[in-house]
Amino acid sequence: MKSVPVARLSNDDLVCELKQSVAHDCPHTARQVALIAEVERRRLYAPVGYPSMFTFCVGELHLAEDAAYKRIQVARVARRHPAVLTALAEGRVHLTGLNLMAAHFKVLPPAVVNELLEAATHRSKKDIELLLARRFPKADLPAEVRAIPSAGVQPPAHTSEPADERPEQPQPVANMESELAPAQVGGPVIPANQPAEYARVAPLAPQRYGVQFTLDEAGHDLLRQVQDLLGHEVPRSDLAEVFVRALKAYATLLAKQKHAATERPRVPRRQKPGSRHISAHVKRVVRKRDNGQCTYVNDAGHRCEARSDLEYDHAIEFARGGEATASNIRLRCHAHNQYGAERTFGAAFMQHKREQAADARGASVTAT
Repeated sequence: MKSVPVARLSNDDLVCELKQSVAHDCPHTARQVALIAEVERRRLYAPVGYPSMFTFCVGELHLAEDAAYKRIQVARVARRHPAVLTALAEGRVHLTGLNLMAAHFKVLPPAVVNELLEAATHRSKKDIELLLARRFPKADLPAEVRAIPSAGVQPPAHTSEPADERPEQPQPVANMESELAPAQVGGPVIPANQPAEYARVAPLAPQRYGVQFTLDEAGHDLLRQVQDLLGHEVPRSDLAEVFVRALKAYATLLAKQKHAATERPRVPRRQKPGSRHISAHVKRVVRKRDNGQCTYVNDAGHRCEARSDLEYDHAIEFARGGEATASNIRLRCHAHNQYGAERTFGAAFMQHKREQAADARGASVTAT
């Protein structure tokens, strides 16, 4: 049966079909979220070459980053609180609202979660933001990274998001005075009813980014100390240069600690047979050879794109006689390191090992 083109629908039929379409979309979205929760629980993203559920949703399902993030956050809390999925399926609370409340749902008992779901029923995003701000007030500014346009460049007037629903864009923080005051570091005051957002990058112009975050007193004093040490080398108004220099120094330190990176490597020592220790020389060789990227490749030829949380993994497991040599060591993200171990030793065995490690960490924290 051919559907009638929307332009030929009567006013009543048009509105009626639109309402039905939205109503049908709610159960579909809830089912989608439930599927995401189960795929993540089984870690089925790893066999197809992705280090996390988020990268799977973006790379394999072709969801937008924001859509993937919202669905994953709601899926995680729905596993603990099934009432969240019910509210979504019935259209009582929209996905965006549930995503706003997800962080609180992770630590709240079911009775309080049900109370919040009831209070958020058929409420707009702004209403839910106000509800959360009253129940869980926050004092500090959110950490935020945002692209800003170059001088003379205006952002495009058109956008897919309605103007009255877009969050207010905070102005970039700039210090133009000779002294660095806490208020200037903090930037514009964010109203108490505006909830915190996660740091993000939104490129609106090439190579221009605004950075905004909150410093405590110790951090503020340290920033002033660095500016004093730099003297006239860096103007006090140029906060960006101070942080870039600090990040470069810290990146060098971290690369040395994690990957043994150095400009003057020592002559490598001979590896002791049967040793699990991975030498600095092997780490440098493996990191350069693997190009700082997870080496897992699925059957279709897709290589995992992860470049963070990388681990040095034995291709032939140490328990099976594998040596810590450059030919037997490879870079793997945590997800694919675990996936490889599960394929070798079994999922149940590895789950038991993880539980043992978690219990050991808990006992260590309790002892201290």
